[in-house]
Amino acid sequence: MNIAQALYELGVRDDTLTPAEISFLDTEGYLPLRGILTSEQVSKISNRQQELLDEEGDKAGVEVHQEQGTSRLSDLINKGEVFYITISHPRVLAGISHVLNGDMKLSSLNSRAALPGQGLQSLHADWGRLETPGNFQVCNSIWLLDEFTEENGATRVVPGAHLDTRLPGDEMLDTSATHPQEKILLGEAGDVVIFNSHTWHGGTLNRTNRPRRALHAYYTRHHHPAQLDQQRYLRPETALKLNEAQLEVLGVNGE
Repeated sequence: MNIAQALYELGVRDDTLTPAEISFLDTEGYLPLRGILTSEQVSKISNRQQELLDEEGDKAGVEVHQEQGTSRLSDLINKGEVFYITISHPRVLAGISHVLNGDMKLSSLNSRAALPGQGLQSLHADWGRLETPGNFQVCNSIWLLDEFTEENGATRVVPGAHLDTRLPGDEMLDTSATHPQEKILLGEAGDVVIFNSHTWHGGTLNRTNRPRRALHAYYTRHHHPAQLDQQRYLRPETALKLNEAQLEVLGVNGE
């Protein structure tokens, strides 16, 4: 099975996203998808996330990245069947595939919770300078476990920045400052935002008294090393629970 066959098996079709949605993703560099998760799914994922944070303590997120002012987890494919939807939902996969021209695999599945009074990130792209405009190499999806508001550390993006070869530092003296064209990604728990990871983005400051939680399912082209080597980390018991199409999305079938 190749990735095109896997995506078809998982329900991705030419009309899974509307022409208007594809146009918005192409032009703006991100695409909100409303109500991808049910309230029950959000609850189950959030509960599992908290269990893992309690279990892993100061080791949480160590497989990929730990970040001051946040609670992070990594390697989530191995840590609960509730996370499998991030490699299975056809509307999300359709958007990722569109950005990466059908050449994709999961690079990492992490969670990030911006803690109260924390979470501000500099604007950045998840790739170095893109020498050939439009030849995109990475694409991310944010799975909202809490409402994203202007107060609780929601992600900001600079629409259209993926169409340029510049990076934030090329035009900003302070990349943690507010960009005049930035947009805060607002949404409800259960929404997913696909964003072309060459689009400038970053977390904002959480000014509330509660963590702001989300999952990040991050994809890359198949020939690039994964942020977390799924081939190396995938546990045998996890592999047995996944179908062939999901394994292909993970990039572990060896083709």
